[in-house]
Amino acid sequence: MAIIEELRTPLYFAAGTADLAVQQAKKVPGLIEQLAAEAPARIDAVRNTDPKAVQEKVSAQAKEAQATVQAKVTEVLGSLDTDLKKLGENAQHLALRSVGVAAEYAVRARETYEKVAEHGEQAVKQWRGEAAEEINEIAIAVEPDPEPKTAPAATAPAAAAPAAKKAAPAKKAPAPRKPAAKKTASPDA
Repeated sequence: MAIIEELRTPLYFAAGTADLAVQQAKKVPGLIEQLAAEAPARIDAVRNTDPKAVQEKVSAQAKEAQATVQAKVTEVLGSLDTDLKKLGENAQHLALRSVGVAAEYAVRARETYEKVAEHGEQAVKQWRGEAAEEINEIAIAVEPDPEPKTAPAATAPAAAAPAAKKAAPAKKAPAPRKPAAKKTASPDA
């Protein structure tokens, strides 16, 4: 049964992904309407802007970014430790941290995969109308036990024997079947 589950889970994941994609696609017409409603105002705002003001603003932001980057580079270069042992320890620490982060992301990815697979299983049940589950439940409820339960041998074997005779009716042996009549080819044919 584990093999069946291993095969079902990716299929449920695909169904869940498809269902989530359909849900997101249903939102697209609303977004298009919203963009269409906002577009004239945005176009007017672009037309009414002064190119010189935009250029000055961009120049100021570029100078600010350049100063920030230059300050960060100076800070990093100034804080570099020339001690190779400390650099090696830092590298090892970073490597171990990255392994831990990678493991954490793997766990999160697995959890997300399982959530999407569960969503897909629910979507498949909805698509099928949950008929398959109900049929399995009915089959389990209706299906008789393959082996009748017997009384334990340790408790009153003398009392169990008459009860067993009453409970189990005698079975008739099936009537022997007659062999099918063979057709013989007539000499005329």
